[in-house]
Amino acid sequence: MKKLMTAILFFSSITNASEKEHELLMATLYVQSSAEFYANSKTIYQAAKNDLQNLLKDTNHTAALEQNGNYSKKPPAIILDVDQTVLDNSAYQARIIEKDTSYPEGWFSWAKEEKATFMPGVLEFMNFAESNGVKIFFVTNRDIEIEQATLNNYEALGYGSSSADSILSRGENGWDSNKTSRRQLIAEDYRIVMMFGDNLGDFIDIGENLLSPRERIEVAKKYSNYWGTSWYMLTNPMYGAWEGSIIDFDYGRPRQKNVEIKLKALDSLED
Repeated sequence: MKKLMTAILFFSSITNASEKEHELLMATLYVQSSAEFYANSKTIYQAAKNDLQNLLKDTNHTAALEQNGNYSKKPPAIILDVDQTVLDNSAYQARIIEKDTSYPEGWFSWAKEEKATFMPGVLEFMNFAESNGVKIFFVTNRDIEIEQATLNNYEALGYGSSSADSILSRGENGWDSNKTSRRQLIAEDYRIVMMFGDNLGDFIDIGENLLSPRERIEVAKKYSNYWGTSWYMLTNPMYGAWEGSIIDFDYGRPRQKNVEIKLKALDSLED
């Protein structure tokens, strides 16, 4: 009875509230319920499998802007982000909606439950890459506090190849949210052949990521030769710098005000 009443109150609150205040609801349902989301992730990782061996043969190729010097004889490596690239945390987003809270409330406890699932296709891809002699690194803005939980989560899902050395977390070695220095560190010893993420900052410096929406699109166009060749972007409609750029990265502003800003950002192609 208690669960039934909770569900009734939750759905009643959604029904009575403005749909515009629940933009996360549709995004989370898309991730959790749509065949399209599954197909997108599977497509990305299958395409990467198809591309990998050619990239391994081309020793002049690198996916990293940070790669300098003679790297042709270095062993190959691949860099993946973690959240919404390797691990699907949409269950955490569902909790935010149900409890009417926001990130980071409950995030650490969710990660320590070690219940996130793999994104479709990623496990098969990682196994394939390792079978071809490729080292896998995870460059993540998960905090160092939950690094062991991340490893445990991987192992519970059947991927036991990772160690603490393969995960480069925010807060470790003084690293902040900019991933450039971590990619540079990997590039010292490896030729980075592919990179995967759900945010532009997973591929470039934060200075080119934290810009206006129009400027970010121009940055993406600047690197057009990388997309689908050695850079692979996963779809994440739930959160990210794409959303932050619309609201000037002011997450402390009242939610309703940010919703109004988002509405004004819509383009209906009307004068």
